[in-house]
Amino acid sequence: MPYHNLKALIKGIRACKTVADERALIKQESAAIRASFREEDSYARHNNVAKLLYIHMLGSEAHFGQMECLKLVASPRFGDKRLGYLGIMLLLDESQEVLTLVTNSLKNDMNHANMYAVGLALCTFADIASEEMARDLANEIEKLLGSSNTYIRKKASLCALRVVRKVPDLADHFVSKGKNLLADRNHGVLLTAITLVTEMCQTDAACLEEFRNAVPLLVRHLKSLVTTGYSPEHDVSGITDPFLQVKILRLLRLLGRGDAKASETMNDILAQVATNTDSTKNVGNSILYETVMTVLEIEADSGLRVMAINILGKFLSNRDNNIRYVALNTLNKVVSIDTNAVQRHRNIILDCLRDGDISIRRRALELSYALINEQNVRILIRELLAFLEVADDEFKLGMTTQICLAAERFAPNKRWHIDTVLRVLKLAGNFVREEILSSFIRLVAHTPELQAYTASKLYSSLRSDISQESLTLSATWVLGEYSEVLIEGGLVDEDQPKRVTDVEIIDLLLSILDSPYANYLTRQFVLTAITKIASRPTTSPAQQQRVDELLLSFTTSPELEIQQRAVEFASLFNLDVRAGVLERMPPPELKATVMGVVSENKPVGSVQPSKDGDLLGDDIPGGAPVANGSVPAVAQNNQDLLAEIFGSSSSPAASSPAPAQSQKSTVQDILGLFDSPSTSSPVPAPDQATPYATSNGAPPAFSAFNLAQVQTPPPQPPAQPRLTAYTAYDKNELRITLTPQTSPQKPGVVNILARFQATGSTSAAGLNFQAAVPKSQQLQMLPMSNPDVQPGAVETQQMRVVAPVGANVRLRLRISYSLSGRAIQEQVDFNGFPPGLTGGS
Repeated sequence: MPYHNLKALIKGIRACKTVADERALIKQESAAIRASFREEDSYARHNNVAKLLYIHMLGSEAHFGQMECLKLVASPRFGDKRLGYLGIMLLLDESQEVLTLVTNSLKNDMNHANMYAVGLALCTFADIASEEMARDLANEIEKLLGSSNTYIRKKASLCALRVVRKVPDLADHFVSKGKNLLADRNHGVLLTAITLVTEMCQTDAACLEEFRNAVPLLVRHLKSLVTTGYSPEHDVSGITDPFLQVKILRLLRLLGRGDAKASETMNDILAQVATNTDSTKNVGNSILYETVMTVLEIEADSGLRVMAINILGKFLSNRDNNIRYVALNTLNKVVSIDTNAVQRHRNIILDCLRDGDISIRRRALELSYALINEQNVRILIRELLAFLEVADDEFKLGMTTQICLAAERFAPNKRWHIDTVLRVLKLAGNFVREEILSSFIRLVAHTPELQAYTASKLYSSLRSDISQESLTLSATWVLGEYSEVLIEGGLVDEDQPKRVTDVEIIDLLLSILDSPYANYLTRQFVLTAITKIASRPTTSPAQQQRVDELLLSFTTSPELEIQQRAVEFASLFNLDVRAGVLERMPPPELKATVMGVVSENKPVGSVQPSKDGDLLGDDIPGGAPVANGSVPAVAQNNQDLLAEIFGSSSSPAASSPAPAQSQKSTVQDILGLFDSPSTSSPVPAPDQATPYATSNGAPPAFSAFNLAQVQTPPPQPPAQPRLTAYTAYDKNELRITLTPQTSPQKPGVVNILARFQATGSTSAAGLNFQAAVPKSQQLQMLPMSNPDVQPGAVETQQMRVVAPVGANVRLRLRISYSLSGRAIQEQVDFNGFPPGLTGGS
């Protein structure tokens, strides 16, 4: 039996014991409501629609009551209209076809004699109006904006806002009415009018110019609100209508941006608001924040800007973390505009680093980085290092990078720079990016006057702690390169030097191998370091024998790269050229700062491609390979990494060592030992392509030494590379060009830079670029800089082809990517390179 009214239905539903009982009751009641609708009982319709709306609020179907809501709207009774419009707002949206029938009812009620009926129509329009309805009723809304009734003007303003958002072209219909509304004395009308004008100014630049003349009027309104005494009708915590003040400030911000005259008009009132507003309550702080944002965005004078930043500085001492967070966030945005003004609040910003809220600490850190300059670098770095000691692990990777970058950029001298990086390595050596470590090693190599000091400090640090990976790697490299400096000069100490023996250095390095912190990369560094130390005249024969035996023990290591190094180093011990091959490295080439790649979240010990496809970490001297066991095929200067290390050109060796063969000369012995192909060796004919080498695969491993290194010829200046781009693919809005580079010192080696460019307005997403070469040639590929090619951007990928001298370089390319959701896959045979790239006649 159906319930008689809404109250009874609610009581019945609440009495249900289970969800199933509730659903059954609702289903039964819905059927009864349908039956009642068919009887066309006008008296029961109101009650049924009320029950139906409650059922809808519970999540059950109620769409069958849409037409009944329209019938209620057509009723002359106000109660029926109110319920009908409520039903329309709940059961309809702008995509419903029934909405067309509502338009006529809205138009009739907008001209109703009862202002509350007009208000119902306006409220419904503002809630559900579609683009078509907005066009149909725009004239009615415009007419109501001029009504003498403040209640109707206020609601009509919000309806005009809906029209502007749905149909921006109609904004010019409300310009003149908007100007009139800005002069209204009623706070409610003024609030809605400013909201409408703000939307129009944001939508249409022409409207923005029209309303610039209204700046004096808005200034008067704001001054009246600031200077008015207690007004019970609009008072909020002792401040007169803060909502209206905030709206006026936001509109002034729009009108003053880029306009000096308008900005000058509002300068005085902004200063007055900033000085007269009570900052002890949250309401006042909201107005002060909007004032600050307005001052910073308009063409304000410098004094007003300093005052705005001082307000933010005062926010930092507030006990409310939300206000402090907002202040730090805003200061981060404006620090580039007026750094000196922000510098005055440096101490309180540094205090925020000790805040218990992690979001406050994060924002304070970002702001601290931005404040570092030549004058305060010592103070700020000292504070950041103190925070690094207790910082959360998630902060450390970014902190070590920023501290080292700031030290590199603003260091007063090289010793301070080295001390700062050493402190970072000791505090957070497991959270140092590879490019930072390589930059430090380059600094040490290029500062001979501090090499003894650095070696001494690293030796002492390593003795006290071998758990920090970056500290271990840098100390191992420096000790391997400059051990004789440490042995001859001892530890550099403020009081008196302390002698260090070769036994102590080797013991320290070998303790790394036995530690639980040793990994694949540190073992490679240690093997290289002790081999170099053993080749120095300052090392005793007993220690040389000890190193030789250790290397022999590693020749059976299950790790391929460690085994390969041990075999090569052990064999090198018996050759006369050992001293030449293992002599101290020349200082590596100075490269650009790593500031462009600090966003890559890559810790030490792995390979990371930069934007141009170069391998970050290929500039770590000392001959230690990258973490995947492969020596990079292409360095930044387009020469082999081994050529960088030993100062000579090199030809590629085979990927695994072969048994030594008996030869007459020493050079031939080494050639046979490391399986480097001789120039007279026959080359198989190019009969078939090798499997595809993709950007996801690791390049084949190279031997650690080869013939070119042991011959140690005098370094040759690199030849000017030929830089001609050849188009390999140009269709489906994607262009791929290949630029080969060669060097006369390395015949048969061709470095190729592939460039990818989206020629249309759509990005090429998920690009996968694969290449294959004939069987007689070898191909290595680095990862692509970015698989998503945006319009106007150029992504790159580097390849290296090793081919027989005189052979033509041929590539088979497979390209797959997605364009506007459409998958594209192509295969191209490219033979466009000119003959002679690989040398020969």
